[in-house]
Amino acid sequence: MEKPKAIGFYNYTVILTYTGMICAFVSILMALNYRFWDSLIFLMISGLCDMFDGAIASTNKKRSDAEKRFGIQIDSLSDLVSFGVAPALFVYMICDKNLMAGIIGACFVLAALIRLAFYNVCEEERQKATTDKRSVFFGVPVTTIAVVLPVVYLLEGKKVISGMFPYLLLLILVGTGFLLPIEIKKPKVIGKICLIVVGLIEALGVLFLGWDLL
Repeated sequence: MEKPKAIGFYNYTVILTYTGMICAFVSILMALNYRFWDSLIFLMISGLCDMFDGAIASTNKKRSDAEKRFGIQIDSLSDLVSFGVAPALFVYMICDKNLMAGIIGACFVLAALIRLAFYNVCEEERQKATTDKRSVFFGVPVTTIAVVLPVVYLLEGKKVISGMFPYLLLLILVGTGFLLPIEIKKPKVIGKICLIVVGLIEALGVLFLGWDLL
């Protein structure tokens, strides 16, 4: 591999991944400033970026082996920030920095880390064995939290649930799902469209809820 002008790769195949990570960092900043609905909006944007970054990367048929391996690693590192650290910190802050929320949040991030590292190993081995596209995931995808966390926030805002327990239970259930060896089919075009529709509904709900709370 030629010596690069700058460390890393900066072509269009990684733009969405980088964008998603930046949105996740903004989500963290919003949570730290108790702007929870803004935090969720940026978390969902990060999830949207993650939904399509792989598809965009696969359009470049001339990617080198190093670029492909870099793509796998950078995607998982971004996902750890976006769907591990950001949601855990959101829950910690919305639970008023409760110690139990901090402990459960740390365990959630650890579960996401293990899940993503295991995925990287499996994906590299799979790509060595076949050129077919991945059709299934093992374990609940980490992006799941970007869909279900806003639901809990909306339910709390509408007084359907209350307190920190629902948030802690959510992290426990989803974090456990990261580590369970269950087989989940990768969503195709229709599945992605449905997820986008759900995300838009949630985004509108979060926005309206945010206005109500101003």
